Amino acid sequence: MSKQSLTLPDNSDLLSQIRFDPKEGKIWLSESRMLLIHSAVMGLLRKELITTLGQDRTRAFLMRFGYHSGWMDAELVSRIRPDLSTKDAYFVGPQLHSIKGMVKVTPVELDFDVESGHFSCTMDWFDSYEAEVHIKQFGLSDDPVCWTLLGYASGFTTFYMQQKIVFKETLCKACGDAHCRIVGKPVDEWEDRMELENMLLPDPVADELFALRQQLSHLREVTDSPHHRSDHITGSVGQSPAFLDALTLLKKAAESKATVLLQGETGVGKEVMARELHNSSPRQSAPFVAVNCACIPHELIEAELFGVNKGAYTGAHESRQGKFERADRGTIFLDEVVELSPKAQAALLRVLQEGELERVGGTHSIAIDVRVVAASNENLKSAVDNGKFRADLFYRLNVFTVDIPPLRQRQADIPLFVEHFIRKYNGLYNKNALGVSDLAMQTLLHYDWPGNIRELENMIERGVILTDNNHQIDANSFPASLTRPDQHQDTNNGLTDGGYIGQPGQSNIDYQQLLSSEFDLRRHEEGIINAALKKTAGNISQAARLLGLTRSQLNYRLKSR
Repeated sequence: MSKQSLTLPDNSDLLSQIRFDPKEGKIWLSESRMLLIHSAVMGLLRKELITTLGQDRTRAFLMRFGYHSGWMDAELVSRIRPDLSTKDAYFVGPQLHSIKGMVKVTPVELDFDVESGHFSCTMDWFDSYEAEVHIKQFGLSDDPVCWTLLGYASGFTTFYMQQKIVFKETLCKACGDAHCRIVGKPVDEWEDRMELENMLLPDPVADELFALRQQLSHLREVTDSPHHRSDHITGSVGQSPAFLDALTLLKKAAESKATVLLQGETGVGKEVMARELHNSSPRQSAPFVAVNCACIPHELIEAELFGVNKGAYTGAHESRQGKFERADRGTIFLDEVVELSPKAQAALLRVLQEGELERVGGTHSIAIDVRVVAASNENLKSAVDNGKFRADLFYRLNVFTVDIPPLRQRQADIPLFVEHFIRKYNGLYNKNALGVSDLAMQTLLHYDWPGNIRELENMIERGVILTDNNHQIDANSFPASLTRPDQHQDTNNGLTDGGYIGQPGQSNIDYQQLLSSEFDLRRHEEGIINAALKKTAGNISQAARLLGLTRSQLNYRLKSR
């Protein structure tokens, strides 16, 4: 462990990550959307918080606010300066503090060792915006006031050092000092450790609100008997108008015995909706059986659905129930019902009309009480017109039709699905991906999703696999088929290095000309990766930085070659 040099590295790599896109109303720092806001407005917010919550509570709130900001900026280290063992990587924090206009940072003393956990730091702050706005609103203070900036330094360093580091302000311009000075060390080394840790915990106001919400949820569970379950369908994800319209129809259908026909594109979640319909109906305690009719050979479909008697055909060594008998008193979901054979269609019509079925090779009828939910990604009316589907069966199925909207019509639901699938695959792969970057989210929101929810789930699964723990999934984790919103192919919408997006007069690669030849994407990708490795003398971290990838993403591509 040795004392680190206090010379700040060149910040051009950080400046190159800032991109202005005034046409779309966005500012980007790497893949995070940023805001320009008047410092005076932050002063007004500070004043209102102190007036409402008191100074002690406001101090804790603003420290947490800064802490989360510093933590998120620390995630940029792996993208911009991937080698976490160097002081240059740590100096991303102080340099971003300055670049963002918060405060000018001058290191005084820095001594750290990530492996041993040793950390000691002293820095001088000049022209702190926080001290200025506090003086303007309240005059000179008896105590240091740069709470947001302290939280930022603590959050950034905690992420970097992999242990709780807390900074305190020993000099503050708001107290009449010439400038501000901060000292940072592990929280265990501060005498008032408990007070400092408590400030970074959730605010008691939030805890009280959470407790009230828990009580309300408990009351709903107590008062929500099975007879009232149809008032809400609980497991479906979505809040977009198109989805809520479909949900409203399903709620109305839940209490009835009517056959329901779900129509929608592949991957829109028809089985999920059918299962929710069952769970919200009086049949919820009985079986729910799902059948994909397209996956069963035509010669076996009748036996699978309606059962078979012993000796009905070669290989039928014993009698067995079909899917309908297993779903008795419950719900059967027939996906891709249009793929049923003509004989199976006739047998299904009998079940719907008479409430009874006959096994293959059977000699007597079996009474059955099953609610049928059918689904198709093909328009059944068109299938009837084309002679592929029985008209009388169509009219029996078409009692209550619900159209499930495609994901491109449910843009407001995409963030909810992303959160849901990240939680799912974090658990499945024992990972801790921290959501998606702002640019990655914009990429997802601008995609048409021909594969709908199933395609989105696959994208997020891939992103979780490629992303290191405690990092956000970035746009480069998605396949090339997703066009990033900051990568326009219009010659008037190019991307500058650290400048404006969409400025006229910029030259772009002629992708149309490139594709007119015998184009090989894999060969071009290998070529650019080899060029980056050659330029960096084989340094994978530096090569990843040149390519705009994380080290793990580049490693993945190298292993896949």
